[in-house]
Amino acid sequence: MSHPWLAARTAQFDSSGIRKVFDLAAKMKNPINLSIGQPDFPVPDAIKNAACDAIHADRNGYSQTQGIPDLRERLQADLQKEYGHDDRRVLVTSGTSGALVLAMMALVDPGDEVIVFDPYFVMYPALVAMVGGKTVLIDTYPDFRIDLEKVEAAITPRTKLILFNSPSNPTGVVADEAAARGLAQLAAKHNIALLSDEIYRLFCYDAPLPSPAHHNPNVIVVDGFSKAYGVTGWRLGWVHGPAAIIDKMTMLQQYTFVCAPHPLQWAAVAALDVDMSPQAAEYAKRRDMVVAGLRDVGYEVADTGGAFYVFPKVPAGKGTAQEFVARAIENELLIIPGGIFSGRDTHFRISYAASEATLERGLEVLRKIR
Repeated sequence: MSHPWLAARTAQFDSSGIRKVFDLAAKMKNPINLSIGQPDFPVPDAIKNAACDAIHADRNGYSQTQGIPDLRERLQADLQKEYGHDDRRVLVTSGTSGALVLAMMALVDPGDEVIVFDPYFVMYPALVAMVGGKTVLIDTYPDFRIDLEKVEAAITPRTKLILFNSPSNPTGVVADEAAARGLAQLAAKHNIALLSDEIYRLFCYDAPLPSPAHHNPNVIVVDGFSKAYGVTGWRLGWVHGPAAIIDKMTMLQQYTFVCAPHPLQWAAVAALDVDMSPQAAEYAKRRDMVVAGLRDVGYEVADTGGAFYVFPKVPAGKGTAQEFVARAIENELLIIPGGIFSGRDTHFRISYAASEATLERGLEVLRKIR
């Protein structure tokens, strides 16, 4: 319902379709919930203990806006080792979503164009619209691979930013080295910003993540602790990029989020010493199980190499993704229609961040309604 006090920009947004499914799950007795992109493994004790220790040590006030020195210095050292960029700086943010908001505010003026790959993380077009930008979608169907010729053709004098997400939410596809390098080179050639959203970096199952930041020192990279360590509710992310950009984002954080949650930043320092490869290996196993299970009964699924999602095509004759998902929900299976992530409504997203027993129940429903 509208209200005369609301700003005009609010008319562009509805509640996230993912949140609607999340709310639906809360009302169901025994749902097969393959809808939410949230790790299902327990947070390692070392990380939880560090958070509790920080709270009991009364580290509960504000931190420096840019993050506590112990965390920033550790991240900065890791960045220097990986990239060797003299001008690369780090900012600890209130979640990766906070980092994305600050980047949009720092980079995009009203009327600027932002290139986004379709399918996309649901937040991208909304964030672009919030700052008055224009989203320019580049179709990546059917295999969700980036066509560099399409990207170059989409660049205009108004293009300010390319938003790139690998491993991808919702498809689980990891862009290859040629695509990462090509995007980095295009951004440099046309003097436009490239933001690489690498929140699923840990979950690359077949090879390490190729980051465009290896090929262009001006690439802005968003990362975080939420997915890798199972702490999505802690709202703890970070961003790194050219000092001039990070400095301005830090100033913007002073007037918005103020700082990331202080005691949890101390837990993040401890997290950096925790080996999460066993969890990643378990998710690789689940990926194989889900992809094989879907293909065995005729679902069309693109090759996926990361995150914890697959994005199958709705079978022929079964209607739109919205209609197909409605039938799934009638069978207590919660999945997400592709139209939430795309200009098309032909696919649906499955999150395999769930137990093997839950995944098998979900596959059984999908066999039934195919």
